[in-house]
Amino acid sequence: MSDNKLTYQEAGVDVKEGARAVELMKKHVKETFNDDVIGDLGSFGGLLRLSGQFESPVLVAGTDGVGTKLKIAFMMDKHDTVGQDLVAMCVNDILCQGATPLFFLDYLATGHLEAEKAAALVKGITDGCKLSAMPLLGGETAEMPGFYQAGEYDMAGFAVGVVDESKIITGADIKSEDVLIGLASSGIHSNGYSLVRKLFFDKLNLKLDDYIEALGDTLGNVLIEPTKIYVKSVLKVLEKTTVKGMVHMTGGGFFENIPRIIPKGFGVDIQLGTWPILPVFNYMMEQGNIDLEEMFATFNMGIGYILVVSKEDEASTLALLESLGEKGYVMGTVTDQHEGVQLCQG
Repeated sequence: MSDNKLTYQEAGVDVKEGARAVELMKKHVKETFNDDVIGDLGSFGGLLRLSGQFESPVLVAGTDGVGTKLKIAFMMDKHDTVGQDLVAMCVNDILCQGATPLFFLDYLATGHLEAEKAAALVKGITDGCKLSAMPLLGGETAEMPGFYQAGEYDMAGFAVGVVDESKIITGADIKSEDVLIGLASSGIHSNGYSLVRKLFFDKLNLKLDDYIEALGDTLGNVLIEPTKIYVKSVLKVLEKTTVKGMVHMTGGGFFENIPRIIPKGFGVDIQLGTWPILPVFNYMMEQGNIDLEEMFATFNMGIGYILVVSKEDEASTLALLESLGEKGYVMGTVTDQHEGVQLCQG
C-alpha cells in the first residue's frame, strides 16, 4: 500500500474554509435574532419559543428557491442580493394564508466553498429575514466537489409562520364584484429568467453592463433587482381590514396564480391600464416580439402581490396602504360570468 494518505481536502472538501465561512456568517445571522430565539448558533437544531396571542395556532410552511436568476448573479459576480430573493419567494407565499413569519432556514450547496461568497449570500438572506421580521434560525452549507460547475451554487429556503385558525385566509368567501388591489413589484422578481436569458443574451446579444435607455439603467442592475417582500405592510393591513384572499405573483403569472384563490364558479376580469407596467416588461415585449398573453402567463408585469377585498372596503384599504408607504392599484374585479382570468382593455 502507498504511504500517501488521502485527506478530505484532497477529495475537494475544505473543512477549514467551511469553518471560516461560518464565522463570517455569524454576525449577519445574529442580527436577525429576536427574544424568542433560544440558544446560540452551532447547535444541531435551531430553537424558537412560540409566543404570541393565538387561540388555536396553525403553522404555515413554504419552501422555494431562486431559480435561474442565480445565473445572473454568477455572470455579475454579485452574490449579496439573491438571498433576499430566496426569503421573499418563501415568505410572500406563506403570507397569502395570513401567516406571520416565525423563522427561516436556508440550504446552500456549491462545488467549491469560498467563505466570502458564502457570507455574501447569507447577508442577502439576513437582509430578507430582517424585512420579514423573523430570525434566520439555522441552515446548511454543503461543499460538493464535482457536482456543480466552477463558481456556481444553488440555494433553497424554508419558511415557517403562524396564524390563528379562525384567521386563515383561503379565498372561500370571495364573491362577485369583490375587487383586486395590486401592490407594485420591484422588478422581474424571481420567475421567468429562462425566458429573460433567452431573449437578452441569445436573441439580442446584450451584455449585463450595457446601459439601456428605455430601462434607465444597465441591464445587469435591472435583472438582479431583488424580489420585494410584502410582509410588514400586509400584516398591518390584516389588522385593520377584512382581506378575503391574497396572491403572490410567482411562476405562472396571472393565469395560474390568481385562480388558486378564486372559488369555483367565479373568475376575474383584469383591467389593463390601471397600473404602470414596468419598463423592462414593455421592452421585452417590443424587442422579443412576445405576445401580451405570454407575458401575463410568465411574469408579474409590475404587480407582485394582490389583495382581494369587498367593494365597500376598497377605499379604506387603499388609504391604509398609502399610509404604510405602499401604492395600491384597483386592477380588477371578481365576476360570476366566467371562470379563470380575462385581460380586459380599457
